[in-house]
Amino acid sequence: MKTLSIYQVDAFSKALFGGNPAAVCPLEEWLPDDLMQKIALENNLSETAFVVGNEGRYHIRWFTPGTEVMLCGHATLATSYVIRHMLGDDSSKLVFDSLSGELSVRFKEEQIELDFPKANLQQGELSHEVANQLPFKPLDVMRSRDDLLIIAPDEQTIIDLNPDFTGLEKGIVRGVCISAKCNRPGTDFVSRWFGGPEVAIQEDPVTGSAHTMLVPYWASKLDQTKLVAEQISERRGRLNCELQNDRVLIAGYVALYLKGEIYIS
Repeated sequence: MKTLSIYQVDAFSKALFGGNPAAVCPLEEWLPDDLMQKIALENNLSETAFVVGNEGRYHIRWFTPGTEVMLCGHATLATSYVIRHMLGDDSSKLVFDSLSGELSVRFKEEQIELDFPKANLQQGELSHEVANQLPFKPLDVMRSRDDLLIIAPDEQTIIDLNPDFTGLEKGIVRGVCISAKCNRPGTDFVSRWFGGPEVAIQEDPVTGSAHTMLVPYWASKLDQTKLVAEQISERRGRLNCELQNDRVLIAGYVALYLKGEIYIS
C-alpha cells in the first residue's frame, strides 16, 4: 500500500470556508495520468494540484474532476503555501514549470503573489446556447484561449445568475466568466465563473486564471493598472491584481483546512 500526502487549502481567503478550496498532492515522481485524474475526481474539488520538485523550482499540473487544465491560479496559490509552510522550502521566490510555461510566485508578508502570463483577448460572439441562459443583454463579449468573457450591466445582475453551461457542446469553451464594474468602495470589478462540459463543475468559487483576462480588460476600461477584484460566488474571494506589460500579478491570502493521506494499492 502506497501513501501520498494531501493538503486542502482555501485560496484567496483569510478565513476558512471562504475563497476556493484546492487539494495539493506533493510527489517525488509523477503518477500515471489516469491515476491523477481519478484522485482529482475522488477529491471532487474544482482543482487538485500535483507538484514535483525542490529548492525553489517545481513542475506543477492541475486537474479538475473531469480533465487536466492549462492554468489554474487558486491551486497554484495553495501549492505555494504547502511548499513553504508544510514542506519547509523557505525560498523567497518559487518557479513552476507548467503547461502555460514558466510561472513564478513570491511571498509578500501574509499574501502570496502569482506572476502569470496575460491572456490575449479578442472580440467574441455568443452562441444561442449561452445567450439563452442570460437574463440580460451583454454590454460586451470577449474571448480568450480558454474562456468567454461576458460583461453584465451591474453587480446585482451577476449575483442573481444561476446558469449551467456544463451541457454545452464540448470543445467550445473551458468556461464562461461574467463580470461587471463594481461601484462599492475598495473594489474595482466583480465576476463569477461557470464551467463548461470538460471541467465538470457548474461554478468555480474563485478563479485565478480567469483574472489573466479580466485584469487586462478592466485595466483598459478603467485606465488603471492596479485593481482589486472580488469573485462573488457564495464563498467569495478577493484578489489584489496588477497589470505589468504582458504579465498579470494576482495576490491573495490562503487558509489551511486539512492535512491527510491517500492510500493507493
